[in-house]
Amino acid sequence: MNILFIHQNYPGQFRESVPALAATGKHNIVFLTQRSVKGPAKGHAVAVYKVAHRTDDKVHRLARLFDSQVATAAAVRNACLDLKRQGFKPDIIVGHVGWGEMMFVHDAYPDVPVLGYFEYYFIPQGGCVGYDPEFPETPDVATLLHARNAMNYLSHVRCQKGFTASEWQKQTFPPLFHGNMRVLHEGIRTDLLTPNHTSPLDLTIGGVRFQRGDEIVSYIARNLEPIRGTHTMLRSLPSLLKARPNARVAIIGGDEVSYGRQFADGDTFRARLVRELGDRVDWSRVHFLGQIPYPDLVRLLQIARVHVYLTAPFVVSWSMLEAMALEKVVVASDNAAVRQYVTHGETGLLVDFFKPEQLAETLARVLENSADYEPIGRAARRHVVANYDFRSVAFPEFSAFLEQEAGSSRGVAL
Repeated sequence: MNILFIHQNYPGQFRESVPALAATGKHNIVFLTQRSVKGPAKGHAVAVYKVAHRTDDKVHRLARLFDSQVATAAAVRNACLDLKRQGFKPDIIVGHVGWGEMMFVHDAYPDVPVLGYFEYYFIPQGGCVGYDPEFPETPDVATLLHARNAMNYLSHVRCQKGFTASEWQKQTFPPLFHGNMRVLHEGIRTDLLTPNHTSPLDLTIGGVRFQRGDEIVSYIARNLEPIRGTHTMLRSLPSLLKARPNARVAIIGGDEVSYGRQFADGDTFRARLVRELGDRVDWSRVHFLGQIPYPDLVRLLQIARVHVYLTAPFVVSWSMLEAMALEKVVVASDNAAVRQYVTHGETGLLVDFFKPEQLAETLARVLENSADYEPIGRAARRHVVANYDFRSVAFPEFSAFLEQEAGSSRGVAL
């Protein structure tokens, strides 16, 4: 097949699936993205589209996101027309709908089926928005979220089928989406993420040394911010480090903002928390490592005794499942998004997102009695292998989905 993938942040959710499809030798793949890609792509071509338009404060604030999305949609349409002029005709088009990229692709390829990745539907209750009372929303947040969902609706009617990563994510969407939406997780490379409990491990990151036998707690977020529970993690440190005098905490994540609002004065969330906690924390035992290379992340997880994953009800990060695949005992937020993957006491431990003391007590208990919790780590890996392994579960389901939909109709050009 000829397959066109579209995602503004290459490779996005298609990190594993595109190279795997290319490796079959059965497909000619073009990946359309917004930014230039460093280095050669594996078995596929990469094309870049540019968005010239930028919204400004003359646009009503409820429509600014939509204004940006429409500009992106138009740029993708133009890039598709260029590909068409160059002779590329896809049998199927697959892409993320969130930035508007999929809305106008039918204008270039009206008879090609389109599959949309629907990541999240913004809900005023039960999701990430308004979840944490420490960070209150504006009174008109429900109106703002309804406006943000406009692209979900417009993309829905232009996609032959939709898919998303979990049943919880699917249920955030209204019922009218459900009949046309599959649950297809991106998959975890459990063949590469293998437990290592005996071989000597020694790792130095930014001058900080970690080695087998250290009492290490790991925490990962793309950026250190409220939606991923950074405040709960850091506020647990005074009690945790007092209870475990030899414990050290490795914190991986940047200081930018992936979700939510930036501080007007340019301050960072981490800096504010460090000031808040002051000398109640022995900061020499807390290592802020920033964003590190993936091989280092995996080795650090192999060394860690226990891993923390905190999140508001939102899209669950791959890092949690990767830690589970490495047989780590994962201590995670007790909410519906996480309970899709973790059963308390069986495949992990769940704690209240809003209770740093409970998190500290749970971590200290695991560190003190590590051997008692090893069965949970082993069960976590079995669960991930059985349900989310890329090679045996996720990729076969995704490739079959593409084959089926490419041959089922001539697209839906509404």
